[in-house]
Amino acid sequence: MPQVATADVTPFYSACIAMFTMMRPMKNLALFLLMTFASAAAQTAHRAPQSGSSAPPSSLVLAQGHGFPGRIQGTPGESPVTGLLKLLYENVNSAEAAASVRKIWENDRWFDFAHFQKTAENVADMMRRAGLDDVQIGYAPADGTTQAGFWTEPIAWDAHAGTLEIVSPKVPEDMRVLADYQRVPASLCMWSGSTPPGGVETEIVPAPNDLQNADLKGKLVLGGRMSKIALAKAGALGMIHESATNPALLDERDWVNSFGDNGWAFNKGNAPLVCFSITPRSQQYLHQLLEHGPVKVRANVDTRYYSGKYPYISGAILGTDGAASEEVFSLGHIFETGAGDNATGFSSILEATATLNRLIKEGKLPRPKRTIRILAMGERYGTLSYLYAHQDRVKRTIAGMCIDSPAGIQNLAGTEYNWVLNPQSATSFVDAFVLRLAAEYFPAIDRPYRWSEYNSGTDNDLGDPMINIPTVAPRGGHGIQAHHTSFDTPKQVDPDSLRDLSVMNAAYAYFIASAGPDQMHWMAQLALSRGYDQINAAAEHSLDQIAAAKNATDLARLLYWETARVDYNLARETKAVNQAKALPAELTALASFAGTQKTRIENAVQQRATELHLGTIQPSVPTINSEAEKIIVRRKRMGTLTMDDIPPIQREGYPASSFWGPTTAALYWCDGKRNLAEVIKMAELETGPSDFDWVGYFKFLQRHGYVDFVQQ
Repeated sequence: MPQVATADVTPFYSACIAMFTMMRPMKNLALFLLMTFASAAAQTAHRAPQSGSSAPPSSLVLAQGHGFPGRIQGTPGESPVTGLLKLLYENVNSAEAAASVRKIWENDRWFDFAHFQKTAENVADMMRRAGLDDVQIGYAPADGTTQAGFWTEPIAWDAHAGTLEIVSPKVPEDMRVLADYQRVPASLCMWSGSTPPGGVETEIVPAPNDLQNADLKGKLVLGGRMSKIALAKAGALGMIHESATNPALLDERDWVNSFGDNGWAFNKGNAPLVCFSITPRSQQYLHQLLEHGPVKVRANVDTRYYSGKYPYISGAILGTDGAASEEVFSLGHIFETGAGDNATGFSSILEATATLNRLIKEGKLPRPKRTIRILAMGERYGTLSYLYAHQDRVKRTIAGMCIDSPAGIQNLAGTEYNWVLNPQSATSFVDAFVLRLAAEYFPAIDRPYRWSEYNSGTDNDLGDPMINIPTVAPRGGHGIQAHHTSFDTPKQVDPDSLRDLSVMNAAYAYFIASAGPDQMHWMAQLALSRGYDQINAAAEHSLDQIAAAKNATDLARLLYWETARVDYNLARETKAVNQAKALPAELTALASFAGTQKTRIENAVQQRATELHLGTIQPSVPTINSEAEKIIVRRKRMGTLTMDDIPPIQREGYPASSFWGPTTAALYWCDGKRNLAEVIKMAELETGPSDFDWVGYFKFLQRHGYVDFVQQ
């Protein structure tokens, strides 16, 4: 980003800060929003003109990679998707998508299982009104014990009331009520326990440094992240969560939905502590009061835990190949309190699919050969339940898109979409295809976009080789940091961003679902071009490191790892091409190109050695753990490893692998054929070198039944 973008707003920020200190608290949020818009304007000043400008759109888009950067590319010419994108842009109804956002949000903002059931029924009705086929509501058991993969399904929970009021000292009326679920649902943490009927009067205490030895019996503990297990052992009634997502939102509060003892969700037998979430203004006020003496409050919470059902909903545009046809799916989340996280994702998918269905019925698009299926479900828990309940359908699903993203206001910085690709163990032609769509669509609407290597925190992990559905995902920002806060309402949703999500989703799903031999050949060529790009980009990065090397040790290490990286990239890019269509002659040429890059790297190492007056450099082969060479790991279930059935204190220091990280990368490379030494090498090529105790970790997983050793 050009330095001028920051320099130009410095005087403005200085004035804002001076004003900020003088203004009354109620005006702080308005000023914060003004500063945010100013920042956005400055940061986008160097971009292409916005729609409506008389100037022509920019012809360049920088697609930045998380690992190896994408290339600066000119606006593409006409392609097999040009007409489809134009047709979709002209027909997507963003107002309808925004109405769906509001309808889902108005119910899900209460975030209990009774409301989830109502949302499921509403969503099924939306799908039917859109003319979709095969609309079904399925259920996972919400009993706190059943597992889908190694994710333990949460126990069902309903909330009726949750209030927290200051009893003493006497305070102004507008500061007396700290939390009220009926007025602001996020005031109550999801899975909060109950107080005795009628409530209790108790004392608030700041979180002590030593929770283990503190006297917290019957008290509410005020603080940020705390050990729930430690609070329960200390006898605390519960906790008061201090909102830290965006302290500038003085009168908003965080939504707390992670309240399990050992993981995300609340499972059977977890500690039923009371939990409130309060605003930054209230927490500042409480700390001031606590400086002058005890603070007593009345807490009244009426909730219940029970064995229930966790719904998920599916609907489809049926393909011409019949009931056993291949499928392309789109997945969005529901059952969260925010409009941007999560109602926008599914609403954009619904509008995309409704638009396709309408165009098919109007004769403007032919019915696809493959079925297009859409899914609305609870994040992770609903998705894994669906995968296990429909394993035959999963085997026939050739591609997917997960939209777990806000539709942020486009004038705010950070709301552009970052297209997250598949893990490198599952590199796919759909990676190249979605970027080709983005390269054609976003310059046409004067909007930037980016891409990144895989980094999952959600259900875009279905490229996991054990699931084997290549899945891409757009990730955008809120503009104003509001993730999982009460500020995340439909007012923060931009219809134009909803439009962009819908157009991209519809184009992706329809083109793949309709693709015949010619279209698959074109997508294979896209993957081939990306293969050249990635191998070359990696080689350039290698050459930069070699040019900066200072000694023989570094050069020997680089000679081994960077030539190995060429082979690694060639293998996975070849796989991506073949997934679409076999191109033997073209792949022979790609292999020759990769060989040339290895020669460049080898020559660069020797040249740098000469410059440093060193002798001939030999590759420094890492010491291979002989035990790792003997172990072959076989995974037992789809999905990642939460370890939510093992208390953290019993995990021997090993991390859970719920989301993306080196241990998850290694898990994905375990195919029941590679030995553990080979798995470690692949994982380190993907995520970087590590001194992690891999053998100890996988032995721990084996002891606890997460994996089997085929050979040891």
